[in-house]
Parts: sequence; structure tokens; C-alpha cells
Amino acid sequence: MVALFVTFALLLFYALWLLGPTGKEATVRIPRGATGQEVARILEEAGLLRSGYLFSAYLRFSGQARKLVPGVYRLKGDGAFRLARALTGGERPLTVTLTFPEGERAVDYAKRLSQAGLDGDGFLRIVQEPGALRPPYVEGRSLEGYLFPATYTFDLLVTAEEVVRAFLRRFEAELTPPVRRLLEERGLSVHAWVTLASIVQVEAGSQKEMPYIAGVFLNRLERGMPLQADPTVAYALGKRLPELSRKAGDFAHDSPYNTYRYAGLPPGPIGNPGREALLAVLNPVRTDPKGRPYLYFFHAKGELFLNTSFEAHLEDLRLHRYSSP
Repeated sequence: MVALFVTFALLLFYALWLLGPTGKEATVRIPRGATGQEVARILEEAGLLRSGYLFSAYLRFSGQARKLVPGVYRLKGDGAFRLARALTGGERPLTVTLTFPEGERAVDYAKRLSQAGLDGDGFLRIVQEPGALRPPYVEGRSLEGYLFPATYTFDLLVTAEEVVRAFLRRFEAELTPPVRRLLEERGLSVHAWVTLASIVQVEAGSQKEMPYIAGVFLNRLERGMPLQADPTVAYALGKRLPELSRKAGDFAHDSPYNTYRYAGLPPGPIGNPGREALLAVLNPVRTDPKGRPYLYFFHAKGELFLNTSFEAHLEDLRLHRYSSP
């Protein structure tokens, strides 16, 4: 009888040791749909458990296998019972918070995602070929322009499709009833609105300039004048603004995105505009104090110069951009 008791005590002690703390710490990835047995194996391989078999049995018989929360966790090997609590709601999975700036392109957003360990390549594939994810107001092939720039927090198991959906949901939030009414009053489709805002976003040196630049472009569109917007040429060539070269023939490049060669808006957005650029297109400043329409602008010495005639535009260029210091 004594021998039986001693044997039972030793077995109990051994089982408790197997389920007890290991002193290790590790980051583990619990996939979606993982079974208790699979989770136990992951924890054992990470050194957080001594016996995945006993842990799996505990999860099964306690009913906690059905409550496991997928995600990436930073865990300590504090024992099987604490680990079970951690993975069934006691700990929050790790997340990453990323800021996506206004005006950047989808390829830039993809790089930011990849640098954070998320599926940037998959994200870009969906943006370029969205299929059923394409909202009805997106007239182009790509979702460029509709990836609303903001700060997002993602679970580390987030899929590329979930990331795209998060961007689109955030854009939808900008399509408020007042905005839709303004679009109708201005005679603008959502696609034209976003496309023009994407150009304004890159052209403007500050938020204050945006309504004026939007006004110039709207006036030029109304008159059938080409927009002659450098950022559209850069987008067509896959370049950045400082890389553009007249000597290399960049501005003669034959592309529907080249607004020097083709009048009207380009086929789609050239980046992802923020709220200020979008609102500037809806609330532009189109005329000078005398009621004359702005048709030209340029930047020099950190300032925006606006003109209502080509002659005045050339004179201001001579005085402020091409004059000797």
C-alpha cells in the first residue's frame, strides 16, 4: 500500500513537473484554425512546455481547445495552466501599428507592410487585381487612390485581403451624405474626385494651397486645357518628381497619364489622397478677388504663385523663378 502511494506521488510529481514552468520565453505564432494538439506542439517546440501531449489532453478535457485565440504571442513558460489562460483570452495577440502617409502610392504602402512583416506582395496583387473587392464607384482596374491614408493597427496574422478591406472601409467613411451631395452638385463622380485629389495632394506644398490648386485644375478641365501636372508624368514612368528630366524626354512620354500630352483627367488616381486634398476638390478657390479664374500656378522660393493669364504667369516666372539672386 505504501509502495502504491509512493508510486502515485512520484507520478503526480512528474506530471506536475511536466506541466510546470520551464523558465523559457518565446514568440509563438498560433495559426487560425489550429487544434489543441497543434498548439501544444508549437509551445513544446518553443521550449514553453515540457509535454505537449499532457497540455493537449488538458485543453481537450477542460474544453479550452475550442476557445484558443489565434495570433502571435510573446509568452513565458510559466506553466501549462497559465499558458492555457493566456491563449484563451488572458493575453492579447501582438499587433503592429503603421502610418500610411497621404499621397503615397500603393507600391509604397506595400513596402511599409512588408517591412512590418506583413504580406506586402499579396496586398499589392489584390490592389492591382481586386476582383470582387472592387467597390462599384472604382472605375479603373486598380484600387490606387482608394487606400485611405491613416494609422492602422493590424494583428500579425492579418491577411492581405483583410488589410485591403481595412483601407476600403476607411475610405467609405469619407463618403458621408454631405460629401455625396457635394459630388452631385459639382457634377463629379467619385472616380474623378479621387483622381483629381490625388494630383492636388502631390502638387500642393501645404494644406493651405490645396483649394487654390484644385481651383486651377478644375478651371483648366472646364476649358479643355491640359492639366500639365508633373506628378502624372512621374506616375506614368514609375518615377518620383525629382527624377523627372526634360532632357530625357520624360514629358513627351506617350501615356494616358501624361497630362502634358492629353487633356482631361488621367485614367485614374496617381496616389492615395488624404482628407484635406479630397475636401479641397469639393471646396476649391477658383477665382481671384476680382472674380477672374485662376488658370496657372507654380512654386518658387517656398511660395505658391497663382495667375489668371498666361502673360502674367510668364512674367511671374521670370521674376520669381528664373531671376538671378
